[in-house]
Amino acid sequence: MLPVPNFFPMGDQALIIEFGDRVDPALSARIAALAQRLRDSRPIGVLDIVPAYSTLALHYDPATVGAGTSPYEALAATIGIWLKSQSIEISNAGRMVEIPVCYGGAFGEDLATLARSRGLSIDDVIAIHSGTDYHVHMLGFVPGFAYLGGLDARLATPRRDTPRPRVPAGSVAIAGEQTAVYPLDTPGGWQIIGRTPIRLFRPDASPPSLLNAGDTVRFVPISAQEFESRSKAAG
Repeated sequence: MLPVPNFFPMGDQALIIEFGDRVDPALSARIAALAQRLRDSRPIGVLDIVPAYSTLALHYDPATVGAGTSPYEALAATIGIWLKSQSIEISNAGRMVEIPVCYGGAFGEDLATLARSRGLSIDDVIAIHSGTDYHVHMLGFVPGFAYLGGLDARLATPRRDTPRPRVPAGSVAIAGEQTAVYPLDTPGGWQIIGRTPIRLFRPDASPPSLLNAGDTVRFVPISAQEFESRSKAAG
């Protein structure tokens, strides 16, 4: 059951619906499913719907929403009525996505250090990381960057003290109690443990991001040879 929401504006063209203040896979899964219901219902004037850990952002066109009144108040009233019409239970319609990863070596330069800091072997880290199913809480930071919850506590590790100026696209990383895959070449301070040969963000695809809120992710270890083969096939 979703908590009673709070509404507040974000600037003059976005409405935030807040369902709590905690990171909870069950809550973010329901929010992701609710976001899809809203997309299907196509609210007038709403341009984009963005689910997050415990909130839902609705970006809207003020000129289209609530003619003759406050666009924010008109949209808040409409969404408030709509939410009351929804069933209590909201199922998660996310997909299971398997992501191949070549761990360690040139692809995971922080893996050995992370293993030592946690009192584990490299093989232990790989087995633990690839033996867990992860929940996509939200996308953020850069296009296609999915924040994945469910990391085993044995692997929880702080960010690097000094971020790298460039982290290659496809890098699989850990920071705090979450893991993620860098979809683009960007600066970053997460601990890099491997790399995937598949592209997580394709601007010309629909949808452009491989992962979306509500999905489940499973990492599958592959060899360096398989990485090279898949990289060539992906182009």
